[in-house]
Amino acid sequence: MKLTKLFFIISLFSLAFVGCEIDDEPNPNGSSIGGFNQNASKSELQTLVTGIEDLVRQDFGFYYDATAIMGREYYFFTGSDPRYTGELLGKGDSQLDNAGFYGTRPYQGRFRTIKNANVLLDAVKNSQQVTAEEANGYQGFAKTMQAHEYLLALNLQYENGIRIDVADPDKLGPFVEYNAALEAIQNLLEEAAGHLESAGAAFPFKLSAAMAGFDTPDSFLKFNHALAARVALYHGNKSEAILHLATSFMEFSGDLNAGPARYYSTAGGDFANNLFRPQDQADAIIVHPSYITDLTPGDDRAAKMVERPSGSLSLDGLTGTHDAWVFTSLDAPIPYIRNEELILIYAEANVGTDNNAAVDAINTIRNAHGISDYTGGTSESELMDEIMHQRRYSLFGEGHRWVDMRRWNRLGELPIDRTDDDVWVQMPRPVGEGN
Repeated sequence: MKLTKLFFIISLFSLAFVGCEIDDEPNPNGSSIGGFNQNASKSELQTLVTGIEDLVRQDFGFYYDATAIMGREYYFFTGSDPRYTGELLGKGDSQLDNAGFYGTRPYQGRFRTIKNANVLLDAVKNSQQVTAEEANGYQGFAKTMQAHEYLLALNLQYENGIRIDVADPDKLGPFVEYNAALEAIQNLLEEAAGHLESAGAAFPFKLSAAMAGFDTPDSFLKFNHALAARVALYHGNKSEAILHLATSFMEFSGDLNAGPARYYSTAGGDFANNLFRPQDQADAIIVHPSYITDLTPGDDRAAKMVERPSGSLSLDGLTGTHDAWVFTSLDAPIPYIRNEELILIYAEANVGTDNNAAVDAINTIRNAHGISDYTGGTSESELMDEIMHQRRYSLFGEGHRWVDMRRWNRLGELPIDRTDDDVWVQMPRPVGEGN
C-alpha cells in the first residue's frame, strides 16, 4: 500500500502528547480535519482508514522492545543508548524516566491512532455519502482499532490508568484506573461488534494485504471477539473469555500464525518492520539466557533463538549467546493477535472449571511444536505453570511476558541479572500528561 499521500494527514493527527491541541485550520498543501468533517467522500474516508493502518505501526517497535526487556525476554545491546541495559532493567539506582522515549513514544503512538479513529468517526457521522449500513462498517472498524490501542497503552501504564475520553483535545477526560479502563475497553469492543453485525456483507473501504481474511464485517468481527477474549482474560473473567473465543477465529486445527496483522514494506515512501534486526551484529537483540536453558528438548520454537556464529556478546555486565529471531525480514507483518494466543487463552480460561479442556489446548500447542503430550499434574497451580511455560515460548518477543507475569502476581519470579537490578511494575505516566 502506497502511503505517500498520507504524509500530511499523519503529521496532522500526530499528537506530541494526548492533551495537545490540533490545528483545525485548512492547509493549502493538503487535506484538513475541517474537510473531513464536511460531507466527506468515500475517497477521503479511505484515506482515514489507511491512515489508521499506518499509525498502528508508528512507534510500535518501542512497545515490543520495552515490554520484552522489562519482562526479561531479551536484551537490546547497543552502544548508542545505555538506557536499554540501564533504566529498563533497573540497574543500580536508575529509575524509569517519565520523559524517556521507551515509555512516551509507544504511549503517544497509541493515542495518535485513537485520535485518527475519532476523526474518522466524526467524518462518517457528518457524511451524507455513505449509507447507514456502510457507516456501521466504518464505526466497527474504528472502534475495534481504538480498543486495541487503548489496551496497549493500559498495559504500559497499569495502575496509573489511562484517559479513555480523549475525543475533545481541549477537554480531556480523567484518568481511569486499571479495572475500570479494562471495562471501558470491553464496552468499546461491544459497541464495535454491534456496528459490525449491522454492516452488511462487505466494507465500503479496503484494508491492507496483512488483513486478508479479516477484511469483511463478518471476518473482522472475529478479530473483535479475539481482542475481547484477551481483555476478558486480563480482567479475570474466564467465562466471558470463553464466550468470545467461540465467536473468534480460534481454530485448534488451524494455522497457529493465522490472524490480522500490521503490514510493512520496503517500498519507497513506506515503513519497514523496525523489529527486524540482522543476525550476529554488534548492536543486537540478545535472548535472555534463561530462555535457552529452560527450553524443552525438541521444541521447534528454538528457531526464534539463533546461536551467534561469532560467539557470545556482552555489554554492561550482561551476556548472551543467541539472537532473537522472531521477525525475520523488513517486510514481515506483525500480528495484532494470533490463533496460537487464542488457544492459550482457551487453556487458561478453562483451568479450574474444565481441566480436561485445558489439557487438550495445552497438547495442541505442545504437539504443534514437536513436543509430546503433557503428562504433569492437573491441579490448578500445575496447569498454570505449564500454561505459563507455553505462553512464554509461543508468544516470545510479542509483548506478553511482562504483562502476563504481572497479572499472575509473579513478577518477582523474573530473573535478576545484576545484584541491584529491578523489575518494574509499570511505566511512569508520561511527562506532560499531568494528573
